Amino acid sequence: MGVLFSPFIVPVALFFTIGAVAILRGPIGKALADRLAGRVPERLPSGETEALQGEVEELRYRVTELEERLDFAERVLAQRRESDQLPPGS
Repeated sequence: MGVLFSPFIVPVALFFTIGAVAILRGPIGKALADRLAGRVPERLPSGETEALQGEVEELRYRVTELEERLDFAERVLAQRRESDQLPPGS
């Protein structure tokens, strides 16, 4: 039996066809069609964009603070582990 007439080709082809149709009929397909048609995606109002940028800056600041706290906690734990070890030759 040849590779072209394998009994698995029809179900696999059907699976990929149904998957492609489902993807292209959804939001991804609509976005792709808009791009191909040359339509520009909707933009957020400038006030909303500025508010989101402010929120992102606040979140960046908070992440930086958390990183510093984590670094401090790791240093404290490392120092504690070193002090709990017995000195050499004991």
